[in-house]
This record gives sequence, structure tokens and C-alpha cells, in this order.
Amino acid sequence: MTLLTVDGLTIRDASGKTLVEDVSFAVGAGDRVALIGESGSGKSLTSLAMMGLLPPGLTASGQIRLDGADMITAPQGRGQVAAVVFQEPLTALDPLMTAGRQIAAPLRRFQGLRGAALRSAVHDNLAAVRLTDSDRIARSYPHQLSGGQRQRVAIAMALACKPRLLIADEPTTALDVTVQSEILDLLDRVVTEQGTALLFITHDLPVAARVVHDTHVLRDGRIVESGPIARVIAEPSHPYTRTLVDSARRFDTALQRRRP
Repeated sequence: MTLLTVDGLTIRDASGKTLVEDVSFAVGAGDRVALIGESGSGKSLTSLAMMGLLPPGLTASGQIRLDGADMITAPQGRGQVAAVVFQEPLTALDPLMTAGRQIAAPLRRFQGLRGAALRSAVHDNLAAVRLTDSDRIARSYPHQLSGGQRQRVAIAMALACKPRLLIADEPTTALDVTVQSEILDLLDRVVTEQGTALLFITHDLPVAARVVHDTHVLRDGRIVESGPIARVIAEPSHPYTRTLVDSARRFDTALQRRRP
């Protein structure tokens, strides 16, 4: 079953400049798909359009169907179909609300939980993202948590909606390498355990390869290559994709040389 269908998506700014052009792809139940491209390639704008969250001044044409709902002409009804984890949790989370209250909000809205059942569910969601000090985390404000803890809270908040599609938009970019690896392992585990489809948005091919099966490579707002990510890395057909792969290999080689 197809959860998300993007067909001929084009996004323009107020001056008429095209930022995303004729982008088409689909995500089915249980799929793991990546949108990969450098900054300005249009990948994050595409994800915002999918959720009906484009900033003022930008307009989208084409078709986006999220579980059958038209997200361009009537962008509503996201609810339990899809949830988003953004790049920087310190800005994505409400600074004036504790982590526990922010996780409780979707649990109350979508599952109707109250009182002791709600508090228990908050702790269960924190445990699901491997935050063991759940009492302290639930009482803490975002600025009182580390970057890795904040991102885990953001993931817990998204999963509290019980989405069938999880959209992860550069979820590890603001984290150090060790925490990045932990978050990737966490995403891999939770989407497997919950049977959630994953749309992973990143500029980093090796990072995407840890959690997805298929990928679409964007450059200047257009998809230039698509396919199984193992094949795209092993045999890139587009010059831009080859550049991404070669850059990742050079970085890995340099890192290996620096290790004692």
C-alpha cells in the first residue's frame, strides 16, 4: 500500500523562481527511502510540502497524496499518518514546555490518555528511545538536556503519534559522531519494531545507507538518480552522485588514516 505519492512536485518562490522541479517518488508501507542532496538541493522543501508546511511566499504545484489526502490543495489530516523529526531539536521543541508535556500532547490527542495512564505512556515512550532517567527527562526543559537527549525526545514525540510514516529531516546533522551513530541505530530499531515507513532526508550517503533501502538523489531541485542505495553507492550513474560517493570515500580514507 502506498502511503505517500509525490507526482510532478514543483515549488516556486514569490518571484517565480523554481526551487524544486518535477519531483516524483513514492513511499509504501514499511519502505525505507532517502532523499539525498547538498544544502539547497530542495530536499527539505520537498518534505515541508509533503506535510503542508511550506513557508509563506512559496507555492507548490503537482500532486502530493498522503494516505490519499491531497496535501497541496487541502494540507490537513496529517495526524497519525506521518510525523516529522527535524534537524535541530532545540528549535523544533517548545522551549517553554517540559519534555514530558511535549510527549504527552500527542498521546492525549490521538490516544485519549489522561492521568496515570498518560504519565505511564510518557515514560514508556522515553524508554522506547533509550532514555532511562525518564523522571528527570520528563521534568526537564529542552535547554536542560544534551543534544542527543533532545533528539531522542523529538523522536519519542513523533512516535507518540503512532505514525505509519516517519519523516526524519537531517536528524543527526547537529550531533557529534558518537551520538549520531546512536540515533541512527535507534531509528533503525524503532522503525523495524513498529513497522513504520521511513523517509530519511540527508546530505550524507553513508549515513543514509545505514537505515534505508532505496534513495533519490536531488541536485538543484531535481531528482538526478534513483535506485537501491547499495547500487547507487557501488555504481553511481550520474556525475553528481559519483561526486557524492567519491567525497564520502575520501573522507572515510582520511578518517582511517587519522585513527591510531
